[in-house]
Amino acid sequence: MKQEDALNLLQPYVDGELDAATSLELERYVMGDAIARAQLARLRALSSALRAEADYHVAPGSLRTGILSRTRGAAAPGSQRSTRFASAQWLRSIGIGVAAATVAGIATMTLLRPTLQDLTEHDIFAAHARATVSDRLLDVASSDQHTVKPWLSARLGFSPPVLDLSGSGFELVGGRIDVVDGQRVAVLVYRRRQHMIDVLVRPARGETPSAKSRDGFNLNHFTQNGMSFWLISDLSANELADLARLLMARSGS
Repeated sequence: MKQEDALNLLQPYVDGELDAATSLELERYVMGDAIARAQLARLRALSSALRAEADYHVAPGSLRTGILSRTRGAAAPGSQRSTRFASAQWLRSIGIGVAAATVAGIATMTLLRPTLQDLTEHDIFAAHARATVSDRLLDVASSDQHTVKPWLSARLGFSPPVLDLSGSGFELVGGRIDVVDGQRVAVLVYRRRQHMIDVLVRPARGETPSAKSRDGFNLNHFTQNGMSFWLISDLSANELADLARLLMARSGS
């Protein structure tokens, strides 16, 4: 199975639309492809989020009763005109109901539709959790920025800024390559006391600055000189913001 074919099959797989043989073949492929695994995790999380957030409402019995009573009340026995009037009223009621349901459905999907930045942030939370659980925080272990930077640059299509911030209490311990939005990104790893901090760096894509918290982790994002920085850690939000400010000032200069 080719990667393009596998990526195209992930959504039908998550929706349970594939036959058993194709599902098995896809599962075997995904085990050996980090990009496909990351995309599958993102689709599953999105599916779960939509199911958790969407509200399903059964039409009340009073709606049917109201339609029937209006129809019966309008149609006098033996009156063809009344019958036509009742039919028109019934169709109008149904039309209004369908229109209302359509508008409500569109509004709901618009409100719940995740933005590209939402999906990116989810990928970053997942990447950090995956690295922490698997104990694979570092591909290159070094506190020397002149060792970490060329190692990362040689494996990426861009050169990430790597800064020594030990004088400010953030010790560089190394870096690794990870996958976000199906693309390889640089991850700089810093330590603050006993807290490990991932700083994911890639060329900017028009994201907006943000600061969020989820499941005990804090996320801080900014862009500088055409690069996008995503900081994530169980460090306090205030201290993570301090690191963001340091990185912004130093990478800007």
